[in-house]
Amino acid sequence: MNKTLDSMFGGDIKVVQDATGYRFSIDSIILAYHVRPKPADVILDLGTGCGIIPLILGYREWDARIIGVEIQSDLAEMAAGNARLNNMEDRITIHHRDLRDLKPILSPESVDLVCTNPPYRKAGSGRVNPDIQRAIARHELKANLHDILQTSLFVLKKKGQIVVIYPADRLTDLLCGMREHGLEPKLLRPVHSYADSEAKLIIVMGKKAGRPGMKIDHPLTVYNKDGSYTGEMEAMLE
Repeated sequence: MNKTLDSMFGGDIKVVQDATGYRFSIDSIILAYHVRPKPADVILDLGTGCGIIPLILGYREWDARIIGVEIQSDLAEMAAGNARLNNMEDRITIHHRDLRDLKPILSPESVDLVCTNPPYRKAGSGRVNPDIQRAIARHELKANLHDILQTSLFVLKKKGQIVVIYPADRLTDLLCGMREHGLEPKLLRPVHSYADSEAKLIIVMGKKAGRPGMKIDHPLTVYNKDGSYTGEMEAMLE
């Protein structure tokens, strides 16, 4: 499969991606921006794809240890290659594994922060992309929301955080699922394409064994009326 070499942050980060297969989207950049680890935290990215979130976090958080898990072997290999390409292999570890079975590589309560941009379409709903990389990334074919939350509960330390970006129309599924798995929702932020459009995405931060009580942050708007990025989005890309 043909590959492209893309860059971010003025060329400081280089990313190899498939030209026609799964490619990271603005969702991943928004999610990484909302991951706020403490010094020396262990961060787990579930469904890491080409490794874009570990790369952004590794660029921003020099003392964090970042683990990416990816079920698709070609993407896992690409993610590991991207870590080496950016000289981050000492801080980023990529595992080719099913996220439903991390016991061989991670101990219970060994992670400070989980982040994930999970498959958001239920299996059997809508047209499945004929490209297998994109289909697995977008549809719950290999893992569903329950699997992701169950794994997060297993690996997170008490009071550890999970940060998820998810479609706004599945907000109820996410909030109810988080509470059922002992991951109390603490912060919600809606994401709008334009200031006058409805929210299409939401960012939710939860805390393992956290107390009830959730704050709603001001909306994130991605585009100005002329189609250019808003100031906050520009800051994410700088």
